[in-house]
Amino acid sequence: MTGPRDRWSELTGGHAGEEYSQRFARLAASGHDIHGEATFCAALLKPAARILDAGCGTGRIAIRLAELGHHCTGVDVDPSMLAVARRDAPDQEWLLGDLARLDTLGLNPGFDLALAAGNVIPLLADGTEAAVVRQLAAVLRPAGLLVTGMGLDAAHLPLPEPTVTLTEFDHWCAQAGLTLRQRYATWSGDPYYEGCGYAVSVHSRLTM
Repeated sequence: MTGPRDRWSELTGGHAGEEYSQRFARLAASGHDIHGEATFCAALLKPAARILDAGCGTGRIAIRLAELGHHCTGVDVDPSMLAVARRDAPDQEWLLGDLARLDTLGLNPGFDLALAAGNVIPLLADGTEAAVVRQLAAVLRPAGLLVTGMGLDAAHLPLPEPTVTLTEFDHWCAQAGLTLRQRYATWSGDPYYEGCGYAVSVHSRLTM
């Protein structure tokens, strides 16, 4: 039995892997830093940390974090995205699966950090967001971190209007035993302010 279709699949039809990869390759070739998320996460971690890249896409962030010495597992629901990741980094662990059902993938818990970048949360299937947050919290070690990046308005989303508010997101996190530690407006660490269109949030799993 399958659940509701995620918004990413509705937008792309599940065939965006090569196009997505080429877009970032063009950005890199033009001199843009495409590793902001990885740099941000690496600054939060001790060496050789275990990281779950939830909604890893083509593996851009997980591959960079592995280059920095961390142990990364990527999970995505889009086979076309994972095909690129597996081609570019065949020795890393890439799992095809629904984030709302992480517990069916045989993951060993105790991750130091779970990452949901690239508007993963707003692009989930409608009604599954709280379940996904619970699943991500469950794979973290005590004091482990959930790091998310999401657009809060149409200018920062591939959607006509936002699907998640920070109030809702923080409520789901609290229900899952996570507490907000830091919030920024960009992956570069610019201060978050009320009304800005993007939020990078760092939540920590409670130790009790």
